[in-house]
Amino acid sequence: MKLCIALDLEHQEQNLKLLENLHNFPNLWVKVGLRSYIRDGKNFLNLIKQINPEFKIFLDLKLYDIPNTMIDSALECAKLNVDMITIHTSSGRIAMSALMQSLKSLQKRPLVFGVTALTSFDNSTFEEIYHTSIDTQATLLAKIAYESNLDGIVCSAYESLSIKQHTHKDFLTLTPGIRPFAEDADDQKRVATIQQAYENQSDFIVVGRPIYKSANPILTVKKIYEEIEKCKS
Repeated sequence: MKLCIALDLEHQEQNLKLLENLHNFPNLWVKVGLRSYIRDGKNFLNLIKQINPEFKIFLDLKLYDIPNTMIDSALECAKLNVDMITIHTSSGRIAMSALMQSLKSLQKRPLVFGVTALTSFDNSTFEEIYHTSIDTQATLLAKIAYESNLDGIVCSAYESLSIKQHTHKDFLTLTPGIRPFAEDADDQKRVATIQQAYENQSDFIVVGRPIYKSANPILTVKKIYEEIEKCKS
C-alpha cells in the first residue's frame, strides 16, 4: 500500500515548503489536483521533481468530456511526465477504451485511474443523482473500466475489496478520504482509517489535511508509514 499526499494548500509556496520538509521520503506519491494545477501550472510539477526526483506525481484532473477531447487531454498530460492521471468512468466504455488505446503508442505512459463515486457523496446524495446505490454503481463502473484496460479505480476504501472481487485482484484501487488517526472527516463522507483501507486491499491511500494541517508533518508521515507496516505484520 502506497501513500499519496494531497497538495491542497492555498499557495504554491506552502505546498513546496511541505514537500521540502518531506524530501527524505523517496517513495512518496504527490497528488496535484485542480486547484494547484490551475493556479500553478506545469512549472509546479517541475519544482516538485527538483525537490526530489524520486517523488511520483499523481495529476488528479478527473478528465471528463467527449472521447476525442479526453484522448487529446490525456496525451497532453502524458507529455508532462507525470506518473498517474485520473478520468471519470462515467465518460463510458468507448471513451475509456479509446483513451487507453491512444496511450499505448507512448514509450512511457502514466497510470490511468477511473473515478467511480466521489468520497464527498453519501448514499442519499448519490442516489439523488444516479438513482442507485454507491456500491452498485461503483462496481458497475469499475467493471467497465477494467474491461476498458484502465489500470485502476478511484473509490472509497469501503468499495475497494468488492471492486477487486468483481474485476481482478491486481486491478488497482486508490482510496481518498483516509483519516489515519481518527481526524475530522471535513467535507468527506466515506472516510476510513489506514487499517480499514488495508483490510479492503487498497493499493494507494490519499492523505491530505491530516498531514498538511499537522503541527509536525514529518512525524505524521512517519507514523503513517509505521501504521502501514503494522497492518502488514
